[in-house]
Amino acid sequence: MSGAESTEAVSSSAGFADKLTGKLPLARFRPKLLDCLKDYTPELLAKDMAAGVTVGVLALPLAIAFAIASGCSPTAGIWTAIVAGFIISLLGGSRVQIGGPTGAFIPIVFGIVSIYGFQNLMVATIIAGVLLFIMGLTRMGVLIRFIPISVVIGFTNGIAVVIFMSQIKDFFGLQIPSMPAEFFERMETLWVYAGTMSMPTVIMSSVSLVALILWNKQAGRWIPALGKIPGPLALLLVATSLQATFAFPVETIGSKFGGIPRDIPALTFPTFSLSTLNQLIQPAIAIALLGAIESLLSARVADAAIDDRHDPNQELMAQGLANIVAPLFGGFAATGAIARTSTNVRAGGRSPFAGIFHALTLLLVVVVAAPAATYVPLPALSAILMLVAWNMGEWHAFKELGRYTIPYRAILLSTFIVTVVFDLTLAVELGMILACLFYLYRMSELTQVERIPLEDYYGSGALSDSSGQQRITAYRLYGSLFFAAISKLEILLDEQDAPPRVLVLDMAKSVSLDTTGLDLLQTLHRSLEKRGAQLILCGLNAQPASLVERSGFARTLGPHGISQNLTDALLRAQLIIQSDPVTTNQAA
Repeated sequence: MSGAESTEAVSSSAGFADKLTGKLPLARFRPKLLDCLKDYTPELLAKDMAAGVTVGVLALPLAIAFAIASGCSPTAGIWTAIVAGFIISLLGGSRVQIGGPTGAFIPIVFGIVSIYGFQNLMVATIIAGVLLFIMGLTRMGVLIRFIPISVVIGFTNGIAVVIFMSQIKDFFGLQIPSMPAEFFERMETLWVYAGTMSMPTVIMSSVSLVALILWNKQAGRWIPALGKIPGPLALLLVATSLQATFAFPVETIGSKFGGIPRDIPALTFPTFSLSTLNQLIQPAIAIALLGAIESLLSARVADAAIDDRHDPNQELMAQGLANIVAPLFGGFAATGAIARTSTNVRAGGRSPFAGIFHALTLLLVVVVAAPAATYVPLPALSAILMLVAWNMGEWHAFKELGRYTIPYRAILLSTFIVTVVFDLTLAVELGMILACLFYLYRMSELTQVERIPLEDYYGSGALSDSSGQQRITAYRLYGSLFFAAISKLEILLDEQDAPPRVLVLDMAKSVSLDTTGLDLLQTLHRSLEKRGAQLILCGLNAQPASLVERSGFARTLGPHGISQNLTDALLRAQLIIQSDPVTTNQAA
């Protein structure tokens, strides 16, 4: 056994011991950075620094674009990327995770800002950070992996559609005073203001989108050196330079937000009222849930790329701390970003230092180049976000739906539609409920009860008495006897009008038993006992045997009620019949 496997085994044993003693096992706080320091070399430092700079310049336009699309200022997006990105890399459980604002948060954040305002968004983010830290501390990181892939694809594609739709206003330059957060109202507003589009904005947006697509596909073929420059950064530099030179009649960061200040924000706690705090719980849960899902999905993708294994609980604790601290600097919700993390891996980043350098690069850009941000055109940013939305969606999943089962299709499409039309939190809840219901149905279908032919053991004449009543009947139970499958065993209750003297239930093929299944066995035992018959359970596996013993049902069944296997149970059944004077006289 390797050292890592030994440590994991010891940890698992300790966790099991804690559960037996009633203690809540808490995760240890150990950032991945500490493990990376053991074998760190100057060569790795150089690679991490280069990767961090690359990701930093890519993160700049994305942070600005995500913030604006979320209804926040560009400054909020940049400082979210700096502060949260630094903390996630410094304290996280992944070697290469890059944190910051992401497109997945746009529908949630925009809705919170529209209804409650930016100050309450920061409060909701802090609450979400506390929830994330508690999730990591209580070892809930592994549970996030239990979310079915159909739910993940459904809400990922739904978020992509929401992001795409949110950019229609800026892409076409529609003169909409305020964009509503609700889906149907938003569609109505876009339709009403469709005639207010600005042609200069449409031209710049369309040219930017085409240029970005061509750059991503062809730049490396034209000039190999250009292929190393991220497309969003190249578009941002060119579009900003042209806007500064020709002053096109389009909206810019300067005209809408007044630019980006160079100063580091003062550390301030957001103001809030107790009356709105209760209303922020649900948005905070949505931020925490989405942040946990996206960060751990991103970490899993990174693990596959660098052949490593992240610590999900440590990652959640770091995500929590990042979301607690970022609002204190004027930021908002952050999580692990799959696109930036993948770019970090491709650029050679192999330790958390790459993410730290990414945050420092962004800080340097803000301090040095903040005045130039005044000329950044919003149509170019909308083009970047539209392409981000297209790339983040797994559209092939819709084409492949015909290959999969009806439950898979129902879960994916329901999650997708509810995400687009209603709410992400509701979509995930609905998807999980449907997944659980379909799973319970499938598991209940695996539970079967079949009669065991005993003629091979006794011969046909020994199975019934002179009146024709069965002396011994045996059944074999397959699968799990739990609340969704008890109907399979209720057939034995229906047959108790003329019960056998001994009913043997072979549970060697039954892997689990819950309290509802136990209650059904107890009911069966009482029904048989009223008619002078006996129930024998045999072949109990570890979990069913433990529940039967702990509940006291083993004592209720008596010394002959539990057997090791079917052969032993049938021998006991014979002894019971032979000791019954009524049965013995009838046989004579």
